[in-house]
Amino acid sequence: MSTVQANMADFIDALDRDISAKNLIFPSFPDITMRIRSALNNPNISASKVAKIVGAEPVLSAQLLRLANSAALCAGGRPVDDLPTAIKRLGYALVRNAAIALGIRQLAQDTHQSMMRAPLEILWRHSIQVAAISYVLAKRLTRINPDTAMLAGLLHDIGMFYILARAKKYPDLFTDEAILRNIPHQTHAQISPAILESWDVPEDIIAAARDHATFDRIHYAPADLTDVVIVANILAKRGCPGAVGSTECPAPLPSSFGRLNLDATTCAAVILRSEEEIALISQAFC
Repeated sequence: MSTVQANMADFIDALDRDISAKNLIFPSFPDITMRIRSALNNPNISASKVAKIVGAEPVLSAQLLRLANSAALCAGGRPVDDLPTAIKRLGYALVRNAAIALGIRQLAQDTHQSMMRAPLEILWRHSIQVAAISYVLAKRLTRINPDTAMLAGLLHDIGMFYILARAKKYPDLFTDEAILRNIPHQTHAQISPAILESWDVPEDIIAAARDHATFDRIHYAPADLTDVVIVANILAKRGCPGAVGSTECPAPLPSSFGRLNLDATTCAAVILRSEEEIALISQAFC
């Protein structure tokens, strides 16, 4: 075994120990994100109280105002220029999603290691794209709450963010971006649910994060949240929005497509009709 292979084995073992000990902590995850998530667990909290918490984070405040005036998410109505009104217009689910998106964005930016910047940026943009496509698929093709689908899309790769955050502590090991691809997908798939369980995220979102790459999953009921994220993840990797992507879909298509009544032709049509909406949602969170 080479030195690199041995070091990689040690790194994977360290991740496995973190999973077993349930010690999966993002030291740089913004406090504001967790405070908002905690506050919104109270169904009786007022928009003005949420606004006071949000007001402590100027970037999030600006993002919520931009979202509240977004044609994709809140079409119509007079322009909004104050936080309580923006929060009422968006609803608490979208406020929570925006806070989590900001937290993930700051994780992606919190690196002084140049080799990590590119994969973190790619991962961030992919997560936003999957979130936007999940929102559109849920709204157009299912009875699943689109805001829930958006959150599942945002969080589907949270385990990989954790892996990259830990990798920054191993500069001698991760001297080549290609080494990151040697990390087993199973490790990522175990970390995501462990993190989301510690955040008290609903089980259907945890399942989507765990199984979004399990194309042969058996599911006989109508399309569920995991189906939406599986399809959104594949479409995002193909370069959507747009009819033509850079990566081929699996052949045959996973059964999740069938449960959404999609084939290669209808899928292209749905995405083409939703292209502007997907782009607007992605831009609103960036």
